[in-house]
Amino acid sequence: MRAKPAPINTPEGTDAAPRGFSIDAHRLVAPKAAAGLYLVATPIGNLGDITLRGLQTLAGVDVIACEDTRITRRLTERYDISAQLKPYHEHNAEAARPKILERLSQGGSVALVSDAGTPLISDPGFKLVREVCAAGHAVYALPGPSSVLAALSVAALPTDRFFFEGFLPAKSAARRSRLAELARIDATLVMFESGNRVQDTLAELAEIMGAREAAICRELTKLHEEISRATLNELAREADALETRGEFVLVIAPPAADAEMLTSDALDDLLRAQLATHSVKDAVAHAVELSGRPRRAVYARALELAKDLRGGDGED
Repeated sequence: MRAKPAPINTPEGTDAAPRGFSIDAHRLVAPKAAAGLYLVATPIGNLGDITLRGLQTLAGVDVIACEDTRITRRLTERYDISAQLKPYHEHNAEAARPKILERLSQGGSVALVSDAGTPLISDPGFKLVREVCAAGHAVYALPGPSSVLAALSVAALPTDRFFFEGFLPAKSAARRSRLAELARIDATLVMFESGNRVQDTLAELAEIMGAREAAICRELTKLHEEISRATLNELAREADALETRGEFVLVIAPPAADAEMLTSDALDDLLRAQLATHSVKDAVAHAVELSGRPRRAVYARALELAKDLRGGDGED
């Protein structure tokens, strides 16, 4: 018989029952956590991916600070953890941080979790960790699930060196400019993308980075997990048939040693983005550094684009 779920929110300052958690109807006792902030990695899809240490810590702390209490509650209910859940996200962080710091100063223990994966990786929490450290309190990292590392491990691409970009800009012009910058990085690229933009991003990746090997990782660890491996050109051509529901991690191989870093179109995109806010001289310097092309050629093209953008002779 499965253990009866414990109440999710226990009033502050009370311990109605011994701390603990349940796995397959087996109840395990969790010791009260020592004072400090615990950064607990939580499942990115499959709730079975939580670590034993993670469960013990979540059951043993005084408070779990989480992005969305409804999402974290699914995890605590699954493992019969009685915990006080408090929201901590980008919209309430300024008000919530002092309360967490006060609790820690009184010898309390707090676990910080994101909705999925490792806290602080494209999630709130950096400022909290910085202030907790500055105040002299202990901070403990509890490693575990990460969509970045999961995608890297299944992409079948080089893993000795990688660059994590996070989410790309939402607007096409800014995104293309950023992709032109990323194209020169000599490492496997890992980036997040939303379903409503993934097709456009794949088209731009193919245009800017060409025939590099890549992988699309959708809904990692979940029931409908899908991994597609091919060149960017092939993935872009098949993007219309792509299921866009869910969460995506894109993994792109590093450039070949003899590859041209930027196509002409990508160079134009980069120059236009730079010319929108910088002088011709500064835009050219930035583009030469990223593209690896001769300065004379880049400067000539920048003058042409500046003339179209600003009118006149393009000089400034």
